[in-house]
Amino acid sequence: MESAMRKILAASLLMGGMLAAMPAQAFFDWVPPFKGNDTGGIIAFSLAQQADARQLAVDHCARYGKVVKFLGVDAQPGGYISFACRWVPYGAAERPLSVRY
Repeated sequence: MESAMRKILAASLLMGGMLAAMPAQAFFDWVPPFKGNDTGGIIAFSLAQQADARQLAVDHCARYGKVVKFLGVDAQPGGYISFACRWVPYGAAERPLSVRY
């Protein structure tokens, strides 16, 4: 019984060592080119070079009845454009257009 437990312990230590030796970039590091929710989101800079990033963000925020406010741009390969979805400011005449899909 004791030798079986030692074999299980040795195998688990071996597997743990193998997992620790794997590269740090795993499946969890991938982020889609466009990601967002009702509070805002990010657009990959590579996607922004191919499509109209402003219109993508406006359409996204309009789904929630909000307007877009751009927060920052990391203009390099692998960088992102970040934006926030805000409620319509006080004193605005109308609500933003809503997008239907």
